[in-house]
Amino acid sequence: MFAGLPELGIANGEDLKETLTNCTEPLKAIDQFQMENGILLPTLQSALPFLDLHGTPRLEFHQSVFDELREKLMEQVAVIAEGKDEDRYGKLEELLEKSFPLVKMPSIQPVVMQVLKHLPKVPEKKLKMVMADKELYKVCAVEVKRQIWQDNQALFGDEVSPLLKQYIVEKEAALFSSDLSILHNFFSPTPKTRRQGEVVLKLTQMIGKNVKLYDMVLQFLRTLFLRTRNVHYCTLRAELLMSLHDLDISEICSVDPCHKFTWCLDACIREKFVDSKRARELQGFLDGVKKGQEQVLGDLSMILCDPFACNTLVLSIIRNVQELLSQDALPRDSPDLLLLLRMLSLGQGAWDMIDSQVFKEPRLDLEVVTRFLPAMMSVVVDDHTFIVEQKLPSDEKSSLTYPTSLPDAFIRYLQDNRVACEMGLYYVLHIAKLRNRNALQRLLPALVETYNDMAFGDIFLHLLTAHLTLLSDEFGSEEFCSVVFDSFLLTSFSSKENVHRHILRMLLHLHHKVLPSYLETLMQTLEPPKQRFAVASTQAVSGPDSNTYMIL
Repeated sequence: MFAGLPELGIANGEDLKETLTNCTEPLKAIDQFQMENGILLPTLQSALPFLDLHGTPRLEFHQSVFDELREKLMEQVAVIAEGKDEDRYGKLEELLEKSFPLVKMPSIQPVVMQVLKHLPKVPEKKLKMVMADKELYKVCAVEVKRQIWQDNQALFGDEVSPLLKQYIVEKEAALFSSDLSILHNFFSPTPKTRRQGEVVLKLTQMIGKNVKLYDMVLQFLRTLFLRTRNVHYCTLRAELLMSLHDLDISEICSVDPCHKFTWCLDACIREKFVDSKRARELQGFLDGVKKGQEQVLGDLSMILCDPFACNTLVLSIIRNVQELLSQDALPRDSPDLLLLLRMLSLGQGAWDMIDSQVFKEPRLDLEVVTRFLPAMMSVVVDDHTFIVEQKLPSDEKSSLTYPTSLPDAFIRYLQDNRVACEMGLYYVLHIAKLRNRNALQRLLPALVETYNDMAFGDIFLHLLTAHLTLLSDEFGSEEFCSVVFDSFLLTSFSSKENVHRHILRMLLHLHHKVLPSYLETLMQTLEPPKQRFAVASTQAVSGPDSNTYMIL
């Protein structure tokens, strides 16, 4: 407990023990020890007997004085560090040399840690001693740990890894939340709100103004994105940069070439729309990537691969397409639409670019503009035509029936093109939001086969199940239930556990609206096989792992 005192020439308990062992008059020896090691203030000696008369133990008095002096010293350390004295850090290093031998003493340790905290460059020998001692490492300030981490990537990785795992768990929990609402879904929180999350704040604090640590975190995120293809790492990459932007950490923001692009895109995500002015700004950043700096496209693609960015881009595309329809204009004639498609394509190609290390913008298939979008617009026109037809007086109505098939180009591009598929899925959400039952029944069966099974991804199913609650009364119809479940969701639920979970999320809210006879059949279909249930039970007893079969 008192290790280090002899090193500084201060007597400790062992010295007192030796004195008492060898003396002939113990009381005199004690008085002498108190005189030599007490507070060296002459006027105090005559005052101490008054404390004795009041029954105040000397220990209590000395402890009180010690605590007060320690607080004053710690305050003074901060004052020196924040001052303008050229030799301020020299003074702190001198104090560190004197106090560090007592770093293991609990009462002195806060002072040592305060000095370490305020030194911009702690002597390497001291850093190694702190790093080697688990207890010291645990209690030292994050300012000291940053200096340790910047030269110890593995140790920093050990600290960051649990936070990254926590972040992914939180995102996936949000996607499988039992709350089902179009108003409060995965994309509802504003960018600023999301940046107040525990993981983002902790990572921001751990990085501070240290560019080297920031680069390490970005490298961790790229590696994990490559390893898992999990797009939530792209979200964290953008959130981390904007969190540092919020704190005005210019040391990092000024050297990250993606900063201004991300800042502009963040404003678009907040509005859930890319207007013409910001579209031109974003285009300027993309066109401004100079020869020899193409590697920045890898980071820009990651930022555009963030689901919140994709969501904003595709919502803007759908809105743009609607405006083109109202103006009788073609998709290829809209520069804003072409730019949105360019950014969506760059984001969708993030994994391939980082994996191949070929930093070149992917070429957008022109037929997406000349074939797929016109086909999608023709579906919209079909729908408008039918709605207008229904409003005509009975004697003016034709024998027009609602079309059940879809244009071949629409179906083909849903299956073969990533960018087209993303737009097609969001068009389905747009239709559901309009509560358009006929169009939904026409579109849903086409989603059974989509590019890379995107229609069965968690983000789309999270949004679709929420949008379907707007048509809750339609679930009383066997025809509608058959399209939603038999013709779409149930086609893959047995092979995809996540689809099963999303169906159960939806039924939790809509079961009372579903046709009773159909609900009974549905529940039998969704019931897990006994063998599978037995495995799940065994795992539940032995401890869950990532493959545990989960039932909401």
